[in-house]
Amino acid sequence: MSKTLLLEIGTEEVPAHVMPGILAQLKEKAEAALKENRLDFTGVRTIGTPRRTALLVSGLAGQQADVSSEHRGPSVQIAFDADGNPTKAAQGFARGQGIDPKDLVQKDGYVYAMVHEKGKPATEILQTLLPELICGLNFPNNMRWANLDFKFIRPLRWLVALYGSEVIPFEVAEVKSGRTSRGHRYLSQGDFDIADADSYEQACEAQHVIVDQQRREQLIREQIVDVAHKNGGEVEINEDLLEEVVYLVEYPTALCGHFEEKYLQLPPEAVITPMRDHQRYFPVKDKDGKLLPLFITVRNGGAEHLATVQHGNERVLRARLADAQFFFDEDRKKSLAEHRDKLKTVVFQQGLGTMYEKSERVEQLADYLCDLLHADDKTRKHATRAAFLCKADLVTGMVTEFTELQGIMGREYARLDGECEKVAVAIDEHYQPRFAGDSQPASPAGRVVSLADKIDTLVGMFSIGKIPTGSQDPFGLRRQALGLVHMLIEAKYDLAISQVVDKALDLYQVTDAAKRSQLQSDVADFLRLRLKNVLDESGIRYDVADAVMEDIDNIYAVTLRAQAVQAFVTGDAHLGDIQAFCRVANLAAKAGDSDVDASLFQQAEESSLYDVYQATASSLESLLGGQDYAGALDALTELAAPIDAFFDGVLVMDKDAKVQHNRLALLRAVHDLTCQVADFKKIVTA
Repeated sequence: MSKTLLLEIGTEEVPAHVMPGILAQLKEKAEAALKENRLDFTGVRTIGTPRRTALLVSGLAGQQADVSSEHRGPSVQIAFDADGNPTKAAQGFARGQGIDPKDLVQKDGYVYAMVHEKGKPATEILQTLLPELICGLNFPNNMRWANLDFKFIRPLRWLVALYGSEVIPFEVAEVKSGRTSRGHRYLSQGDFDIADADSYEQACEAQHVIVDQQRREQLIREQIVDVAHKNGGEVEINEDLLEEVVYLVEYPTALCGHFEEKYLQLPPEAVITPMRDHQRYFPVKDKDGKLLPLFITVRNGGAEHLATVQHGNERVLRARLADAQFFFDEDRKKSLAEHRDKLKTVVFQQGLGTMYEKSERVEQLADYLCDLLHADDKTRKHATRAAFLCKADLVTGMVTEFTELQGIMGREYARLDGECEKVAVAIDEHYQPRFAGDSQPASPAGRVVSLADKIDTLVGMFSIGKIPTGSQDPFGLRRQALGLVHMLIEAKYDLAISQVVDKALDLYQVTDAAKRSQLQSDVADFLRLRLKNVLDESGIRYDVADAVMEDIDNIYAVTLRAQAVQAFVTGDAHLGDIQAFCRVANLAAKAGDSDVDASLFQQAEESSLYDVYQATASSLESLLGGQDYAGALDALTELAAPIDAFFDGVLVMDKDAKVQHNRLALLRAVHDLTCQVADFKKIVTA
């Protein structure tokens, strides 16, 4: 008979940001362990609060499934003597399988042991399985406590393990499992017993613990919206903040606080950032999106003494906003440009100079990018001015105190200084994307400065050996490279990355030719991996991506080629063309060069292929120049018939070395031509 299994791991408060990962990990490991142990179930849920991580398995079978298996042993000749009696080999094999030698089965010249294993009771299996689940959880950081060698993210305080109403006994870190849990730290009576696994959530709620995180999220969302409406505003819900708050409380109650209207004279982000990122408060706006002198916070408790709680939160926020006002006023004693000189005291990276020197490089790179992108005079003016100012806010008091405001305060201070709006916006945009899913720079000047900044960082870091390895990326270079790739694609920039990298190397004064070549290769390989992921996410087949990514210097062009090649290779319409190109590629690898001497042609098929090759090469140049890759593929199909005729009528590996070399060179030339669009030998056709 199936029942519900409950495992509750009670701890000190776990950091909110790791809770979603822990719950997902526990669910995955539990499902795998139950299947491995042949315990059938109908569903697995993981729920939790800051103090408890719970596993609920519904419809868990009361016994392992029986299993029958067949194990092959020695050959019949070895297993039995001349009189048909089991030899020591047969006896040892049977003993190892736990059966009598007389039960061995002869088949296919071998003896087999037919083993039937009866399933064990679930309660017996769970006594081992559950502690292994607990000990098998992985965390970003671990703690030890008392004199134990056991490590966990926070000290274990209690364990509940119930199969139906039956306790599953085990012990971890000197904590024994039972049916006793703990209620809300302040609102409950303390410890309480859980009658059975099915009543777990109701029993917790009676002790002021809403253990299901989805229900807590729904309650919090409803409460903060309702509180905002009652105070005449609309709450701005940041989903990341909401998730964090969900895992900070066990019993949520939303409340509204106030702050002085004078702080609304600050830039909105200067108010919202201390409120949201430092205090976990939700800002409130009016129907027009203007910030109101209100905030909403979520208390871990009931509705009692809310006025006292409100007052305490208002005092904390008032201090934060007073700091922000002070730093803002001090910063405004200088213009943003005047702050820039202080960048000389801030090191960018050891071995790469100061932030002042970086800003100078970014300015020069931005100007160079404008040349490559044929930017108009206004874009160049805005981009170079934004690049000149883009790092200046890093040394302001506001950004020093609230680092999340870098770029944002640069934008606001630039506006207050009377800088052009496009310059101000570009200062902010050059940091984008700041995180996964963030938007890309939208303005031309913002894109140019962002590209310049990211390329300067990549080249600089690579030049001192700071290339990310494994999962380690302390400087966020993968994020910056991915942002760069997305930006080039979204902006449709026809840009050779190698030229920009070359300029960055000049600015870093890297003169050694071998090192420059290696750094060009390293940067290209790094971007290639990011581009491959982008192509995969956009639905491009892996083989198509491989076929077009030999040269990724023009990233936007690679995406256009990938789309055209995917359309070309989908279906069977061009299967013959692809096979012809692959035949060429297989032999072209044996060619030393692609220098063709037409005077050495001996057969009409050679001349015919060469003539079509020359005509195709001529038309391909203009098609590729116009990024008409569909047209280029159509042009390449003209080669297929002459290629097939060539292989049918010509012996490539001729006895005459000169003739053989010339024929291989012709194939190499044809292959090099097709590779300007794609390396078709990497296309999977079956």
